[in-house]
Amino acid sequence: MINNMNHIDQLKNILKTEGLRHTKQRQQVWDEIRISSDHRDAEEIYIAINKNKDLKVSRATVYRTIDVLVKNNLVRKMELGDGRALYEHKIDDGHHDHIICVETGKIIEFYNEDLEILQENIVKKHGYELVRHVHQLFVKPIKK
Repeated sequence: MINNMNHIDQLKNILKTEGLRHTKQRQQVWDEIRISSDHRDAEEIYIAINKNKDLKVSRATVYRTIDVLVKNNLVRKMELGDGRALYEHKIDDGHHDHIICVETGKIIEFYNEDLEILQENIVKKHGYELVRHVHQLFVKPIKK
């Protein structure tokens, strides 16, 4: 229960900073994203929230709340290059990169220390300090 309270307080503080009220609908959006390890688009999140629930949340509230969560680093937005964005929570989540199958849509999370070191070295070689990065590998199955 303490964990849930922390997540509620965290959302309340962010909404207050953004000049927005904390509502059950906005909390429902955050809870739906937070409890899932899936990478979903806003429409999938909207459908999941409103499926068999007593509390209905408007599409506009879902989209606006997601934008606030992304802006405040609670949610990661993944641009796939096809006009669609997927979202995943960033709570208790160490850094990872993504392999995305262009045929099936399957997403594999991975972390490779050698790759992280290589990126750091490349950046330093060019006289910069790495602030953040997005590493997405778009793949397709090997045909045998």
